[in-house]
Amino acid sequence: MILELMPLPSANERRWDDERTSIRSDIKNQSEDTTVGKTMAEKMLSGHSGTDARAGDFVVVPADAIMAHDARLEQTMALFEEVGAPRRFAGDVVLVLDHYGPPPSAQLAALHRRIRAFAERIDATLYDVGEGVCHNLMTERGHVAPGGITVGTDSHSVTYGALNCFGTGIESSDFVALLTTGKLWLRVPQTLRIELVGTLAPGVSAKDLTLWLLRRIGEDGAAYQALEFGGDGFRSLPMDARFTLSNHAAELGAKAALAPFDDRTQSWLDARNIGPYSAVAPDADAEYAQTIVCELPTLVPQIAVPHKIDRVTPVEDLPSTPVDVAFIGSCTNARIDDLRIAAEVLAGKRVARGTRLLINPGSSETYLAALRNGIIATLVEAGATVLPPGCGSCVAMNRQYVPADGEVVISTANRNFAGRLGNASAEIYIASPATVASSAVAGRIAAADVTQFTARIA
Repeated sequence: MILELMPLPSANERRWDDERTSIRSDIKNQSEDTTVGKTMAEKMLSGHSGTDARAGDFVVVPADAIMAHDARLEQTMALFEEVGAPRRFAGDVVLVLDHYGPPPSAQLAALHRRIRAFAERIDATLYDVGEGVCHNLMTERGHVAPGGITVGTDSHSVTYGALNCFGTGIESSDFVALLTTGKLWLRVPQTLRIELVGTLAPGVSAKDLTLWLLRRIGEDGAAYQALEFGGDGFRSLPMDARFTLSNHAAELGAKAALAPFDDRTQSWLDARNIGPYSAVAPDADAEYAQTIVCELPTLVPQIAVPHKIDRVTPVEDLPSTPVDVAFIGSCTNARIDDLRIAAEVLAGKRVARGTRLLINPGSSETYLAALRNGIIATLVEAGATVLPPGCGSCVAMNRQYVPADGEVVISTANRNFAGRLGNASAEIYIASPATVASSAVAGRIAAADVTQFTARIA
């Protein structure tokens, strides 16, 4: 019998583990009291189920919209054929070709052809190759609204919580069940309250906050819980930052990641003529499994180091690390503010010799806005390569870029486990658009110079 000796954890790792254990213990021991008010999650699931839903209850609910992307649709279509029932779902059904787009093989091109035919057969909305990442399209094209329930065959469907909607990921079997019955069952999650105080310092972004949360409670530290954001600090965040927060909650294991509805939410929805909707707010006496308070002015740029998304440290504490590839994209950070921040860092500069900078807009809407605003021109003049909107580059499914053995990638994506980009021998670091852009210029991992940022960047 061979025993593999593991290195002892560092003092920081032990401290982080102690913090996570404490939080999980507090959540487990939280008392249940049905006389108190309700969280956002409890109110949304109560309204849709027609019951007095409390954390821990099982409810059967309709959904307002369901989404499936091409990486899950082969299995989904096979299950639908096996069930043999017609579509009974009354809401929006959305199919997206984003993970295998553009298709890197004849086999995947044939899959796309079958998905197009399937979309027509079940009367679904189809977003084809190049239109964007599924979650960006779901929000931008009006399939998500406050107070609703929107689900998708992808863990990052929690993104929809930024619009005050109960968004969550489901399996292919759940999708088929919804499609043929119109309903699904859910266990009402406990809620972890994230109270934000103050405003972010220049050069610090929502990405840094999500990485701080991952360091604070750990990967899957909020498993099957709803995150509920609030506080005066949250109200200071622009919508693109809120999408980042809700999206990255998937790495925390969250079932949903709910944001309060306010004037910023309304303005974003009004600009896209999205409605009607019925926003939901928590009761003043709602009971939370745990509350975490973050003083935003104290945050500094953060970075996750290989190969764990919760192995997070301040960028300034990281030893000098050369960078081969810098990537700005993914459903987490590929919106217009993300590209604008990168352009501010790169304006008048050049990407370091030996470093490649890849820009992957999250949707055609974002791509067009960046073209009109001169952002794409600034990025290309600095030496960036722009990839077509989609999700494939984030997970290397479209094979548009795969790092070589031993190469270092710094990325705005959401995961950095070994092999995420198609090569388990590459090293992947996760950071904000500002840090990724600054690292591309420096040719090594480096935080951005805060004097570069305008007051608009929050």
